Parts: sequence; structure tokens; C-alpha cells
Amino acid sequence: MNLKKYKPILEVLFLSTLVYLIHKLIFFLNENNPNIEGFHFLIEVVYGFFFLCSVLILLILIKVKEKNIDNVGYTFLLVTCIKMALSYAVLSPILHSGNPNIRIEKLNFFLIFALFLTIETIVTVRILNNKQ
Repeated sequence: MNLKKYKPILEVLFLSTLVYLIHKLIFFLNENNPNIEGFHFLIEVVYGFFFLCSVLILLILIKVKEKNIDNVGYTFLLVTCIKMALSYAVLSPILHSGNPNIRIEKLNFFLIFALFLTIETIVTVRILNNKQ
């Protein structure tokens, strides 16, 4: 197994773990701590969902890079659109719930989505810059 080939996945694991710990620390230190137990999805579940999506996207991009690096950008756009549609499907129960903390839960969801999108974009740019 070529570890250098799968370095982007390790980067996503490290960054997502770091941000998750910071996110949990913010909730822990927040004096007006909302009742996160009332959320439709636990924060760990949302992070897990987006982490799995990111790993899947990166595995697809690594395979596409091996075959034809010129298609990596287009593939990234396609799988990101699919991820957005899947994310909306996951978000739909949150939007229709009667949770009093719905605003905080939606904000968490979209911040985590944006975070993972940023990480995926940075890693994809690195893949594209490492043309050999």
C-alpha cells in the first residue's frame, strides 16, 4: 500500500478531528449552552457523515487521478454536487422538526458542511498541483 497516495485522506482525518475537538470545546465553554441532546442528529453523527463523504470523494479523486489527471476537477464538481443533494436529504428532517434549537442545529450543520467543503477543496487543489 502506497501511503503517499492516500496522504490526502490522512490530512482530512487530522483536520476534521482537530475541528471536531474545537467545536466540542466551544460547546463546552459556552455559558448559554443549548440543549444539544435535543438535536435531531448528534454533532458526532454529522461529523461522521461528512467525514465519510469526504473520504469517498477523495478515494474517487485518487482513482481518477491515476487514470487521467485532467478529469479530476470535473469529477470533484460532480461528486460535490452529489454530496450537496445528499446533504439536503439529510438536512430535511432538521428543517421540518419542531426543535426549539433548530437555528443552532442548522447553523452547526451548515458550518460543518462548509468546513468539509473547504478541506476537500484544498486537498483537491493539492492533488491538482502535484501533477507529475
